[in-house]
Amino acid sequence: MRMVLATRNPGKIEELRQIMAGLAVELVSPVELGLDLDPIEDGLTFADNAALKARAYAKAAGLPALADDSGLEVDALGGRPGVMSARYAGEGASDADRRSLLLREMAEVPEERRTARFRCVMALLREGRLYTTEGAVEGRIAFAERGTGGFGYDPLFLLPSLGQTMAELAPAEKNTLSHRGKAARSMKALLAELLQVDDKA
Repeated sequence: MRMVLATRNPGKIEELRQIMAGLAVELVSPVELGLDLDPIEDGLTFADNAALKARAYAKAAGLPALADDSGLEVDALGGRPGVMSARYAGEGASDADRRSLLLREMAEVPEERRTARFRCVMALLREGRLYTTEGAVEGRIAFAERGTGGFGYDPLFLLPSLGQTMAELAPAEKNTLSHRGKAARSMKALLAELLQVDDKA
């Protein structure tokens, strides 16, 4: 089965391909299909935005679509940036701009109040039906960037149990622990069930 990944983020595409390896599914990127979509993510929740993207890409590609919406929820900021994680520093801002803004906003926040979580909702639109899975990982906001791996807020997201940021982890370890990894593994199990049903039909 061919399926379009509803993202233009190369980091996400690579992560999802690694996690979904072994399924009888060909994951194609929008670039490979010549698609240049940028759906307006105006949902109030991660689930809203993931469903919105899945529908837009499925319609444009004529294929089942797999989308995710994920972000960082910082307790000291009242859950911000949340669904605005990708637009936290304004349109056209880079990952580095967003991390810089977060560090400035958290500058006076003490260690014990720097709790945060990454949350991800994954949505699959297939044959007109929408399926969703979710994953989350708890951590803290570091006082400075650490590590060169990953993308987005990874260099600031500290996993206290490991003493490392997401950006300091090897890709395989990150995929095991991350919010997207958890949501994607749940989706992989769901997809495996759907493909089994297909085989029996």
